[in-house]
Amino acid sequence: MELLNRHVTVRNFLQKAIEPKLLESIICSGSRASTTGNMQLYSVIITEDAEMKQKLAPLHFNQSVAVSAPVLLTFVADFNRFSKWCKNNKAEPGYANFLSFFTAAIDALLVAQNTCVAAENYGLGICYLGTTTYNAKEIINVLELPKLTFPVTTIALGYPEEIPNLTDRIPIRCIIHREKYKDYTEDVIRDLYSYKENLESMKEFVKENDKETLAQVFTDVRYKKSDNEFFSEKMIQTLREQGFMD
Repeated sequence: MELLNRHVTVRNFLQKAIEPKLLESIICSGSRASTTGNMQLYSVIITEDAEMKQKLAPLHFNQSVAVSAPVLLTFVADFNRFSKWCKNNKAEPGYANFLSFFTAAIDALLVAQNTCVAAENYGLGICYLGTTTYNAKEIINVLELPKLTFPVTTIALGYPEEIPNLTDRIPIRCIIHREKYKDYTEDVIRDLYSYKENLESMKEFVKENDKETLAQVFTDVRYKKSDNEFFSEKMIQTLREQGFMD
C-alpha cells in the first residue's frame, strides 16, 4: 500500500543501465497480472537502442523522456500470437473485430500497470507516455508489428535522478459511487474540483496558458476537440489496417 500511495511520475533519469535479468524479472512480475481467459493477449517491446529511441521520439511528440530514459517498454495488444496457435491446432480464430482489440488492450494495460509497480518496488522510476495511441500507425511501422497487434501504451523506465513531490488527486469521495452511479450537481462539481483549482501550481498553469480557468487549459490547449477527432479517426483507420475492424 505504501508503494502504491507514494507513486510519482519520473521524467529525469540517471544514465544507468538496467541489468537485463532485473528487467526480465520486472516484466515477469508484470505478466502475473489478470488476463482474459488466461490467453495473455499482449507483447512487450523493449527499446534500449539510442537510434531506435530517436525514431520513436517524434511519435511521442518529442518528449525528452522518450530519449533520455534508459528503457522504453511498449505494451502491445496482441491477438496475432494466439490466433496463430489456434490455426496450428485446427481451430478457427474469430478475433478480427473491435471487441477482441479491446480485450487485448485491457490485458496489455493490466500487465503495464503490474510492471510499473514491480519496477518501483526495485527502486526504479516510471513515466507513462499517453502518446502511444495517437501515433499508433507510425509506431507499428517502426516496431514492425504484424496484423492483429496494436500498441496501447509506453512506459519510460530507469533509475530516478530525483524523486518529485506527489501530484494532486481529486478526493476519493469524487470517484466512489455506492450501488449505482449518482450524477454530479453543479455545486458538487464545484466543491470536488475546488482544491485542484486553487493549488498555486494550477493557478500558474492557467496563467502560463493565458486562460481564464483550469478547465479551459484542458479543453482549449491540452486535449482539444479537433485533436481528439483527428486522432480518433486515425486510430480507427489503423485498427482497420491491423485487422481489428473486419
